[in-house]
Amino acid sequence: MEETQTVELQTRVVGQNQDEDIPFTNQSQPKHYKWWIRVITYILFLISGQSAAILLGRLYFDKGGNSKWMATFVQSAGFPILLPFLFYFSPIAKSVPVTVTSVARRPKISTLVFLYSAFGLLLTGDNLMYSYGLLYLPVSTYSLLCATQLAFNAVFSFFLNSQKFSPFILNSVILLTISASLLAVNSDSENASTVSKGKYVIGFLCTVGASATYSLYLSLVQLSFEKVIKRETFSAVLDMQIYPSFVATCGCVVGLFASGEWRSLSKEMKEYKEGKVSYMMTLIFTAVTWQVASIGLLGLIFEVSSLFSNVISTLTSPVVPILAVIFFHDKMDGIKAMAMVLAIWGFLSYIYQQYLDDSKSKVKKKMKANSNEASLGLTGQV
Repeated sequence: MEETQTVELQTRVVGQNQDEDIPFTNQSQPKHYKWWIRVITYILFLISGQSAAILLGRLYFDKGGNSKWMATFVQSAGFPILLPFLFYFSPIAKSVPVTVTSVARRPKISTLVFLYSAFGLLLTGDNLMYSYGLLYLPVSTYSLLCATQLAFNAVFSFFLNSQKFSPFILNSVILLTISASLLAVNSDSENASTVSKGKYVIGFLCTVGASATYSLYLSLVQLSFEKVIKRETFSAVLDMQIYPSFVATCGCVVGLFASGEWRSLSKEMKEYKEGKVSYMMTLIFTAVTWQVASIGLLGLIFEVSSLFSNVISTLTSPVVPILAVIFFHDKMDGIKAMAMVLAIWGFLSYIYQQYLDDSKSKVKKKMKANSNEASLGLTGQV
């Protein structure tokens, strides 16, 4: 009896020491209330951050901004605000004991450098393609093409992440795609830019390519967490955001100088309709909100899946028009209201599937525990 208690006590101590370095687990494990709190927090980060970033981006262009590389730069340049959190959540800062198992599980430094550099360069190209698409395409066409990322992500998740498609997940993807499409068809199509056919084709191809690249990025991040990182800690999420953002920011700086756009930034600031201070504050807050959205995005990939993160990201499509009504006094018509209802329906459909998966996992765990107890009872009788 004493030996059993000693073993249990040692197990608890080891579990506490390794609490900061838990191996990555799949989504089949039962979810506790702490998991739901984390997921809800990441959802709020993603929706609020992305909505604010899009509105600020529109404000930048509406008030006189016209630099493609600057618009790309601010999407990744806000990463330094996350450095204090990285230090706070790092196992070294908390003096967490390092075990032989945890050391063996950690990837090589060279592997991480390659991984973060590749993701950073991928983000640079992806953000730049989105900037070109928004420059050369009407807003309605651009938004409609961006909605295709759900379809791309469904394909990549199926092949790279073994994502299973239940009727509720398929229903969620379809509803959110329809919602985004309705908004795209209804949004400011009369303000289409008069561009040449060549530039229109470039914008079209860049937007479709950016949607596909972004979906590939999400699936590769999830795959990296499962196969390479293998750590279930918030510091791992921060690492995946900070280091690729640093590489992407460096790439944007190179692009800004190589393209010569840096020469016109001073003039752009002076001619900004709301003044120099407003110009700087718009860029700063755009950078900050994109980082908040990215943390929410990576957190959802980490906790659920890349497909779910993309579904929540698409949910901002009906949120932005509501915020535009509040802050920019846009009109809320019937199509926008219908799109919002469809988006919420699709979101709840996916959440309900998560609830079903969680319930099944709990039932299986309980049946397994009862089976083990029964087998132990039989052994005791023998």
